[in-house]
Amino acid sequence: MSEEITVKIFRKAQTIKIPEYATSGSAGVDICSTRYCIIKPGEMALIPTGIFLEIPEGYEAQIRPRSGLALNNRIIIPNSPGTIDSDYRGEVKVLLLNMGEDPFTLSFGDRIAQMVFAPVARAKFEDVKKLEEIEKTQRGSGGFGSTGIN
Repeated sequence: MSEEITVKIFRKAQTIKIPEYATSGSAGVDICSTRYCIIKPGEMALIPTGIFLEIPEGYEAQIRPRSGLALNNRIIIPNSPGTIDSDYRGEVKVLLLNMGEDPFTLSFGDRIAQMVFAPVARAKFEDVKKLEEIEKTQRGSGGFGSTGIN
């Protein structure tokens, strides 16, 4: 079983559902829209969820797309995964982009994204004059696509 953390939640209204895991193996909780809107093809909309979180220090919440919305409606989250920092106290909102050819209608209570909680490692940077020789690493300076597709 994975680690459990306590996240405090404030809801704008009691009609807004507290997120919950659908199954014991779910990595994320679904979060829902609190407004009606139509997102035209090629347009983006910032959708409020009506929830405010107090995430423990050392953790973040990641906002990720729902696979069904992407497959069936071509609705994506362009900044995915979005990060909610532990010191943010504003309303959780989700940026949706309609990549489809048809308008997409959103209603109150529609599931629009998944929220996954993850520990955060903080980096300490060490300024050096030189990095390990490129030839000593398996990848070297190879970037995008350098390892191929097979």
